[in-house]
Formats: sequence, structure tokens, C-alpha cells
Amino acid sequence: MAEPKEKAIQEKKAVLPGKSNFSEWYNELLLMAEIMDVRYPVKGLYVWFPFGFDVRKRTYAIIRELLDKDHKEALFPLLIPENEFMKEAEHIKGFENEVYWVTHGGKNELDVKLALRPTSETAIYPMYKVWVRSHADLPIKIYQIVNTFRYETKHTRPLIRLREITSFKEAHTVHATWDEAAKQVEEATRIYQEFYRRLAIPTIVSKRPEWDKFPGADYTMAVDTLMPDNKTLQIGTAHHLGSNFAKTFDIKYEDINGEQVLAHQTCYGISERSIAALISIHGDDKGLVFPPEVAPTQVVVIPIIFGKSDDVVTACRDVARRLKESGIRVELDESDERPGAKYYKWEMKGVPLRVEIGPRDLKNNVATIVRRDTGSKDTAPLNDIEIEIKKRFEMVHDSLYEKAVKSLEGRLIDCSTLDEVKEKIPTGIAKIPWCGERDCGLSMEEAVGAGILGIPEGKLGTGNGTCPVCGKVTSNIAIMAKTY
Repeated sequence: MAEPKEKAIQEKKAVLPGKSNFSEWYNELLLMAEIMDVRYPVKGLYVWFPFGFDVRKRTYAIIRELLDKDHKEALFPLLIPENEFMKEAEHIKGFENEVYWVTHGGKNELDVKLALRPTSETAIYPMYKVWVRSHADLPIKIYQIVNTFRYETKHTRPLIRLREITSFKEAHTVHATWDEAAKQVEEATRIYQEFYRRLAIPTIVSKRPEWDKFPGADYTMAVDTLMPDNKTLQIGTAHHLGSNFAKTFDIKYEDINGEQVLAHQTCYGISERSIAALISIHGDDKGLVFPPEVAPTQVVVIPIIFGKSDDVVTACRDVARRLKESGIRVELDESDERPGAKYYKWEMKGVPLRVEIGPRDLKNNVATIVRRDTGSKDTAPLNDIEIEIKKRFEMVHDSLYEKAVKSLEGRLIDCSTLDEVKEKIPTGIAKIPWCGERDCGLSMEEAVGAGILGIPEGKLGTGNGTCPVCGKVTSNIAIMAKTY
């Protein structure tokens, strides 16, 4: 018999908790809106509902579109032989406590243990050794979208901290020079910013401190966003690997002078944390709120019926047909439920626009259009309904982005002392001068009880001040925050 706490988790609540209680709101919304089901009988593994998988599919279609311009998609094996996996010592040190090992095939013990990939460098790079021959082969830009496994011992959370990352997009590139690889890291972060801009999610890009970079990398650039509970969520990383893995896996090319030269590499990834950010940043007390591009249903058409209303139903069917023919994902709700119940259902699902047509609308040859993001209502001529809907799609997206940017910027807090940082960090991201030295950075983290995310790109990372540890004058502004 299930314990009371477990039973509560296993049942949908009738009413969504308020978003002010973010943790409970988030967990309940995933189940009530049918994004993910947490009831799979292995900790840290979750099931995508069909509706949630539709959101995932549309979200990942954007990253595929952006990458396919100059990358190629491939698929590498899940299982990595222990001898290959153990080659890169620094890399392995970063994952040694997180690896799942396959030790048996049926009843037979394997001669070589096989790792379930926690990430795929050691699966892909033995193949790059075979594929890379000449400078003419470069650059190589390949990505895959796969599941990865990490024995996560901290508190697991759907889409955020998992033992099976079901939707890991990882790109792995090979270049002739260090500088060319550095340019690719810049391009990777640009692609990620464009990706998140289309999801209406504001981001901060920063160079991670030396002690927090990817194991085996020269340096790491990270993309973060700020969640409703004032913790930052890392939603993308790009790593300059230098020639570190090339040395280990003997990835060399013949240059124009006929010399064998070590290649330089990058890797960069995002996961279903992108969906977590999408849900968390835009959602509200009524449920999901989606930008139109990724909404499984973009418009719901609801007849408002009083007595005999054949004309209203006919008009709604015609509008739904026309919208569908114009490429819009539309649902016509002709169910017997009351209008209020229909509104609740489709608001929970995050449908960007609701079209209502009643006798008065029909008499005036208009439809009433209700925006999910603001709740605002206005009317549009039935004759131009397709154009009017598409205009509002742009308005919804831009409004969601502007609201999210305002929320992020309102929680960026200037600080000059570590006491200030410690006091303010529960309410957002603290900005504080930092000389950039490792010892000072580690002392700052210890004093505050939170991590340095790095020095952000652009104006956010520049200013005037003195390092709170050593007192050195610096123009670097670091950001510190509680993280997931």
C-alpha cells in the first residue's frame, strides 16, 4: 500500500497550486497539463505524455533548423567500452561517480565493461580518429539528439535533474586551429541565444570559472536563465576542448605542408532543461503559457451557444477549417461542456489564442479573440481571421519575451560587498566586482554559499569596482546565484 505522500504524488490535483509556491506548482503542472508523468518506478526516470512530447518535438525542431544550416545530424552508440571511456583522465574524473555500467550480457559477464554514455566524447572521438585525415576534411560539425545517463545522487526533478536525460542535443566539431575552434564556440552560443529568443526566454552568457569548466576543456561558456524561485538554470553550454581530446584519441590531420597536426575541437549541448525553462518562465496560476511557435494547439475555436445556434456552429467550423488550411494548428471544441470548463481546459494547455463566436459576433461578422498571455479580448473581422490570428501570434511572442526580460532585469542586483551578496542572493542574481583570480573567487563562493557563474558577455560583465577579497581595482563584474 502506497504511503500517503506517495499517493499524493500519484494523483492529479483538482486545482493547480499558485505559482508563488513554485516547486509545488511546477511538479503539479507537469502532471495536470500532461507534460511528464513522474510515476515511472525508477527514481530519476520520467515518461513523456504525448502532449508533452509534442511540445518537445516542436521545441527541438527549432534547434534542428538552426543547426542544419551548417551541421549534419548523426547517431552514435549508447554503449562505450571501458577502455575508450577511461582514456581521458580529467574527463573521467568529472563523471566517475555518475556512470552506469553494463557488466553482463544475459547471464555472461562481459570481458569489457560498457558505460551508458553520460556524454558522448569518448563514444564519438574514436570515430573522428578514423574520419579525420586531411585539412580538406575540416571542419567537421556533427550533432546528435539522444538520451544520456547519469547516476544523479542529488534531489531529482523532472526535466531539470534526471538520471536519464532523454533529449540531450550535443554537437561535436573538429577544426584545424585553436582560433577556429574558439570562433565555433562563439557561434554555438549565438545559436543558443537565437534558439531561446524564439522560445521568448532571456539568457545570460558567461565564461565559467576555471574550477567549474567542463572536465577536459580549455574553457566553458554557459547559457543561464533565471527561474521564478530566483535560482539560475544552466540551459546550454559550449566547451572549447583545445587539442586535449585529440591528443588522447590521436585525432590528427595532414596540413598543406604534409605535416601531421593535432586537431582542435569543441562540443556544445542543451537538454530538456530548455522545456523546463519554457514552462516555468511563461506559465502562470492557470497553467501553461506557450509562445505560438511551440504550442501543440495554437488556436482553439469555441462556439458560444444560446438556444438554436446552427449558424454559430457552422461559422466556427468554417473558421477552424480556414485556419487549418492556412497552416495554423487549431482545435474546434464542440463538446457539451460549459464555456467556463472549456476555457479552463485550454488555458491549462497553454493555447495562445482562443476564438469565440456567438450570435452577436456572427451578426457583426466578427470573432472575439482572447489572448492566453494577457487575457485581453478584442474582435477581428471573420473575413480576415487568418491574417488577424497570425498578427496576434507575433504580438503574443513579443509580449512574452518583453515580460520575461523585465522579470530577469528586475532581479539583477548590484552589490559591492559579500554581505550584500549574501543578503540579496535569495531574490535574484547578484552582480559584484571580481578580480578574476581563483583564490578570490573560491573565497567569495565560500563566504556567500553560492557559486560564481562567471563574468557575463557584454555590458553586464563590465563596470568599475574593487574585488571584495583582495581589494584590487577591476572592471570585471561577476554574477553569483543559487543554482539548480
